[in-house]
Amino acid sequence: MPELPDILLYLHALRPRVVGHRITRVRLASPFLLRSIDPPLATAEGKTVVDLHRLGKRVVFEMEGETFLVFHLMIAGRFKWKAAGTKIPGRLGLLAIDFDHGTLLLTEAGTKRQASLHVVRGRDHLSTHNPGGLEVLEASARAFAEALRAGNHTLKRALTDPHVFSGIGNAYSDEILHAARLSPFKQTGSLSDEEVERLFTATRVTLTQWIDRLRTETGEEFPEKVTAFRPQMAVHGRYGQPCPDCGSPVQRIVYAANEANYCATCQTGGRLLADRSLSRLLRDDWPRTLEELERRRKGT
Repeated sequence: MPELPDILLYLHALRPRVVGHRITRVRLASPFLLRSIDPPLATAEGKTVVDLHRLGKRVVFEMEGETFLVFHLMIAGRFKWKAAGTKIPGRLGLLAIDFDHGTLLLTEAGTKRQASLHVVRGRDHLSTHNPGGLEVLEASARAFAEALRAGNHTLKRALTDPHVFSGIGNAYSDEILHAARLSPFKQTGSLSDEEVERLFTATRVTLTQWIDRLRTETGEEFPEKVTAFRPQMAVHGRYGQPCPDCGSPVQRIVYAANEANYCATCQTGGRLLADRSLSRLLRDDWPRTLEELERRRKGT
């Protein structure tokens, strides 16, 4: 799922292409994308895009007359900028927004149709689409600590909860926790002041570095490879590969449709975190440390 750095990259690329330009036509290929009926989607036709916004992981097109298109890309939704009038791809295509000088396509890989579009009139109605999470890059250390400690959850859950922090998802939470040297399953209520400060710094530094890196890599081109798995990442999507800081193999915990990736040496003092399903199956046979895991792999 595109997260804060990826959404900001889209806004960076879209702004010079669409702001100040008039939408000539909107072509809807998948009725499952549109999740609102009033005002109708056709309202956007003939209107000029006056600004772009981010609401959590949502991309918002603001048009004249306080009319908004609110896109949630979910896991597999992606924007593509093409020549004017480009045909919507048959299997992946959801929507095309036509301008005189180009066409913005929205596609979604896979068979599940999770991406959504709401047409909204008025800023009051727009605010209902904001999950309300703290904007970390704009917040103070005190505000961060208050949001983090408002409930007692695992760090992984707290960082990825859109009602707690804005725009952070599965990928960048892994990277943040690795940078902070904290376990993804450590409870927010058990954090010391020093650990909270470390997490605050790691969150801001990690997100800022990735925002800058993605913009540098993309330049003035439109981003074509927005993905949660990047080779420069320290732990996310790198299960079994060496941690770039200590060389220990990256570990993972799979839960529901997500997973947490971490380095046991850097983040948990060498202790392996128990995967819920496997730990119930193996019980006392679950390896507790990297050394024990390595011995079992070698059969000793």
